[in-house]
Amino acid sequence: MPESLVVTHLMNLLFGHAAASVLHAAGIAADPATAINDTFAMELLVVIGLLAFFVIVRLSLSVEKPNVAQQLAEMIHEFTGSQGDQIIGHGYERFQAFVTCIFLFVIFNNLLGLIPGIITPTSQPVVPLGIAVLTFFYYNFHGVRVQGPIGYLKHFAGPLWWLAPLLFPIEIISHLARVMSLTIRLYANMLASDLLTLVFFSLMPLALPSAFLGLHFLVSIIQAYVFMLLAMIYLTQATAHEH
Repeated sequence: MPESLVVTHLMNLLFGHAAASVLHAAGIAADPATAINDTFAMELLVVIGLLAFFVIVRLSLSVEKPNVAQQLAEMIHEFTGSQGDQIIGHGYERFQAFVTCIFLFVIFNNLLGLIPGIITPTSQPVVPLGIAVLTFFYYNFHGVRVQGPIGYLKHFAGPLWWLAPLLFPIEIISHLARVMSLTIRLYANMLASDLLTLVFFSLMPLALPSAFLGLHFLVSIIQAYVFMLLAMIYLTQATAHEH
């Protein structure tokens, strides 16, 4: 079994007993010394880092002299806002915070794989699965909120009432398959990128494998963008009214 990261050991010392108690309550046996694994530790670091960034930006807002953090936050806000305006359209602002957090969380977890000795968290299936399930519940919740339970269910029945018995189960299966699609797309791409870089680092001189680190960086950005894009598309479809 590979040795855990130092930060993982520290988190287990601080929070291992609490994490083990939660796992025991869920029926999962866990040792407080190893209750938190490397993947969860890295995810938690990303969350803490993002929260710290948002707090710094909020506390240092300035119209006259925006600092680097504020300028970066404004660039991210404008980017996700422009994408939301194009894909979701009117009322995209309500969903912008969610898709922005999804984008940032995925991209930073992806980029952790560039650090030697750290396995990309999103190359572990449980991480993409968790984000996919959250996205699934989020867009369905807003579909019901905007259109009401009956109005939202009409989306699954199709435009012709006599086709509803056939289309309804197909649409349900299709929506459930989105969780699998989101999970596998992100997981498979990041796992392949990790394995490719590892293989070339073990077989060839440093110069060539370094090029694959650039490829990993590119894949990380693209996959985060695709995940955010699909979340926006699902929100659009869920909240669109039939005319």
